[in-house]
Amino acid sequence: MKEIVLKTKNISKYFYDPVQFQVLNDISFNVYKGEFLTLVGKSGSGKSTLLYCLSTMDTDYTGELDILGDKITGQKPNELADIRNKSIGFIFQFHYLLPEFSSLKNVMLPALKLGKYSPKEIEERAYHKLEILGVEDQALKPANKLSGGQQQRVSIARSLINDPDIIMCDEPTGNLDSRNTQIVFEIFQKITHDFGQTIIAVTHDLDFANKSDRTIELADGKIVATHLN
Repeated sequence: MKEIVLKTKNISKYFYDPVQFQVLNDISFNVYKGEFLTLVGKSGSGKSTLLYCLSTMDTDYTGELDILGDKITGQKPNELADIRNKSIGFIFQFHYLLPEFSSLKNVMLPALKLGKYSPKEIEERAYHKLEILGVEDQALKPANKLSGGQQQRVSIARSLINDPDIIMCDEPTGNLDSRNTQIVFEIFQKITHDFGQTIIAVTHDLDFANKSDRTIELADGKIVATHLN
């Protein structure tokens, strides 16, 4: 039986400004270890809002969220921050690298914050992640001197540094050309299928989504279809 790493039960969410509006409506699904899952839907469908609820950064919802077998809903902010740092990696459409820092330093930062390894061990781990992403030769270069595709690969390496169980992505290829989009897709396949980590990615790119393991489609805050790819 597949191991469940994330589970939602009847998640609903409202926005109240300027008027009450339901953005998520009774969302329930499981996500499995080593799965590459994509969330798709038109703008306003609720997919990015759902991702932020799943990430524990948005806690203003009803229903239940379980991660790695633990009930996350209702936990305190400092407990949620600890869960994010240990168990969840983040990849965004914009890389959010510190421009004056080297690629290596950017990748090291989450691990330095976690404090699980010595600085020397963290540096070695960071080099290894950059090697997996094919940008180890850019390790000492300032982030603002990299190409867009290189910056996104460095940001992926940063998301992997603490070996998170789940990596959450918001439009990870939105700023990339077709060549770099394919590179990122192949990296995601390797992360999930070879390393057993789980990826949940919001995307507008249906070609990208159709090559993932499973796609959940949202419309008007509801799950309207699930596709095994």
